[in-house]
Amino acid sequence: MSDSLVIKNLNASIGERAILKDFSLTVPKGEVHAIMGPNGTGKSTLAKVLAGHPDYTVQSGEAFIDGEQIIGQEPDAIARAGLFLAFQYPSEIPGVTIANFIRAALVARQAKGAPFDAKAYYAELYAKMDALKMDRKFTSRFVNEGFSGGEKKRCEILQLMMLKPKYAVLDETDSGLDIDALRIVSEGVNHLRGPDMGFLVITHYQRLLEYIVPDRVHIMYDGRIVHSGGKELALELEAKGYEWVKKDLANAK
Repeated sequence: MSDSLVIKNLNASIGERAILKDFSLTVPKGEVHAIMGPNGTGKSTLAKVLAGHPDYTVQSGEAFIDGEQIIGQEPDAIARAGLFLAFQYPSEIPGVTIANFIRAALVARQAKGAPFDAKAYYAELYAKMDALKMDRKFTSRFVNEGFSGGEKKRCEILQLMMLKPKYAVLDETDSGLDIDALRIVSEGVNHLRGPDMGFLVITHYQRLLEYIVPDRVHIMYDGRIVHSGGKELALELEAKGYEWVKKDLANAK
């Protein structure tokens, strides 16, 4: 599928430990897909491998953004190809303000030598901050330095809203958020939903999916997708936990 994030038979490890095992998934542009699964099953590894994290080794498999191969590319090339990763634990970047950080990311994606419209940039930045209920003074604060968990996640969604990638991978964006922050962050994501962007939402809990309603839900276990379904699958997991998944897999052997 040309207008899709396509992952085919991806095998990846960290050190000697195999984590992703023939992982395959297709996320068409314009859809929101959720991945749920217990701790240690490889959800965050998937996000980092797609983004080109150097700690992980890909043994085999492929991943494409609208037909462009991204496995083996440098992280900045993957970002320019159209992938955005919102981290579970966003890093602090001392000495770099939010305004300059986002501006540098936008300039890096422009054609070399193209003019940058600073007035239009700040007008859009402030509008997006207002939507996320972020104080405009945050533009002059260093990225994530001294931020609360909720402030870090809003900053991630602000970057997403400004960069407008083709595909966004949200790695447990709900982690550490209270209900009010969760609602605001989810509203920011829902504002971006449409035919030009696909989302892969990684989460443990169904509560996030009450706000960001997925088109498809996938259960990940032992490095691969083992069940897929509609949004009702998340409700089933909430009610039953993951034991039934383990039993199904054991009975299938």
